[in-house]
Amino acid sequence: MYEERSYRHFIKKDHLISFQTTVKETDLWICAERLLADEAKEVVLTVRGYLESYIKVYPQFLRTLVPWRIAGPAPLIVKEMSEAGTLAGVGPMAAVAGALAEAVGRGLMAYSDEVIVENGGDIFVKLNRPFTCAVAAGKSPLSMRFGMRLDSTQAPISVCTSSATVGHSLSFGKADAVCVVSSSCAVADAAATAICNRVGSENEIQQAINAGKLIDGVSAIVVIVKDKVGLWGNTELVPL
Repeated sequence: MYEERSYRHFIKKDHLISFQTTVKETDLWICAERLLADEAKEVVLTVRGYLESYIKVYPQFLRTLVPWRIAGPAPLIVKEMSEAGTLAGVGPMAAVAGALAEAVGRGLMAYSDEVIVENGGDIFVKLNRPFTCAVAAGKSPLSMRFGMRLDSTQAPISVCTSSATVGHSLSFGKADAVCVVSSSCAVADAAATAICNRVGSENEIQQAINAGKLIDGVSAIVVIVKDKVGLWGNTELVPL
């Protein structure tokens, strides 16, 4: 069943054109310098085709909750998901939304100098100016009260969010939001899941951050549980 992602209404697009691309479970919201819906859909169909073909041969790839070891040749997206899951200590599907967002984002950079691809709270960004990424955290009183100030002018950046209280994704923790910043969207996605799994209460925010900052490729972390927030890394929080 489709669930409207109402947070998309709050995104300030400025001079960019926004559009939606949907293929099966993949629901992307994209901003670019011009309408690139056909190009985006082509990338999604291609990448999903590689992933679905691999899963037909290795169905356990879809279900495992532990790192996946690749045996033999594999598509690039499978390799990226597997490597991200291994770094974070989770299954490869924990990185699927981020990996797809980055694949589409990098594909569209051939047509647009600035690109934003959002996939269920996982975001790939290449903008020519610094930007603020708002933090949505469900019913927490801190939700949408502040954002992370980030800069993707030199290279694309990714921000992925995991929540135990919002959405349908599997989580073993109780965090309202865990946001992770990385140059790799797959790593950010897998790391957000791994860190969120470690947050059983507001008293465990710091230990979850301590574990998360050891994941290779992670550059910043924000954890929200109810009215408590923890921050680490290369970003600053700004009020909204």
